[in-house]
Amino acid sequence: MKKWIVKGKQWIKENRVFLLCFLLLFLFLTFPLPYYIYTGGGIIPVQKRIDVEKGTKEEGSFNLAYVSEWRGTLATMLVAQFCSDWEVVKKEEYTLSSDDTEKDIAFRNQISLEEANQNAVTLAYQEAGKKIRVQKKHFYVLYVQDKKKAPLEVGDQILKVNGMEMTSLSMYQNIVQSMAVGDSIRLTIQRNHHEKEVNVKVFLSENTKITGLSIKEIKELETDPPIDIHFKSVESGPSGGLITALAIYNRLTKEDLTKGEKIVGTGTLNEDGTVGEIGGVLYKLRGAVKAKATFFIVPKGKNYEDCKKEVAKRNYSIQLIAVSTFQEAVQKLKEI
Repeated sequence: MKKWIVKGKQWIKENRVFLLCFLLLFLFLTFPLPYYIYTGGGIIPVQKRIDVEKGTKEEGSFNLAYVSEWRGTLATMLVAQFCSDWEVVKKEEYTLSSDDTEKDIAFRNQISLEEANQNAVTLAYQEAGKKIRVQKKHFYVLYVQDKKKAPLEVGDQILKVNGMEMTSLSMYQNIVQSMAVGDSIRLTIQRNHHEKEVNVKVFLSENTKITGLSIKEIKELETDPPIDIHFKSVESGPSGGLITALAIYNRLTKEDLTKGEKIVGTGTLNEDGTVGEIGGVLYKLRGAVKAKATFFIVPKGKNYEDCKKEVAKRNYSIQLIAVSTFQEAVQKLKEI
């Protein structure tokens, strides 16, 4: 053992210049830059992420399409110059604030996923005629405009407003509008499992009284039959709302909407059932084609038009299904 240690030290000594140059080159190429890079991703079988008690089984599959995303470094930026399918995005276009940390971005993406899932569950259960009710509501801070006026952090949970339990976003807005500019609102928050009180200032922005906070409401739902959704932490974001709702609805009803086909889809889902457009749709289309999907469900509008041109340009055999609502998506799948 001692001989190996001696030989190792001798080798390092003889090659120290090379090792130092290699280390410096590695640090240089991997140094983070204020950019993010998007490229083609793949698909995620939704049926492996949801469990509905005594739910029916599908012969085909519903799948989420995703985009691969990397933090920009000198190395990845250089590669991007030679890859036409890689898109470089400035950090300020990707984040809400220049002060955003990776933790802030990850938290917002996770909350977006939770909101997408709650909308998917609500719409699927309502459309299938199943029981669902709200057990509890949580209110999370997603963005702070001015920490001097509002000493809050992304991820803080608001429990009380001026000593009253927070019950809705409209309640918070009503309190803000009832205050005078310059007044303080006392918030009881939970941060890192500890409660504390902070004061936020009311100020004017475009002639509107605000506190400079973006707050998201997340609901705990009770369903009959019970459902468990278990996406991985890296599978965050809002763009899977539509396809998740379709997969849940399919488990709650007797008719199999997949009809034995591999169906890939994307699109945000609002509480009223409307489907919203998403970014990186062509990367998701390419992922669906690579996975040999039969159908690709896509939001109507620019997303659909872009996909239509791409299908014609590359002579893809995949069939596009353009939808503007969850209900329309269900109806079109029944007709295929």
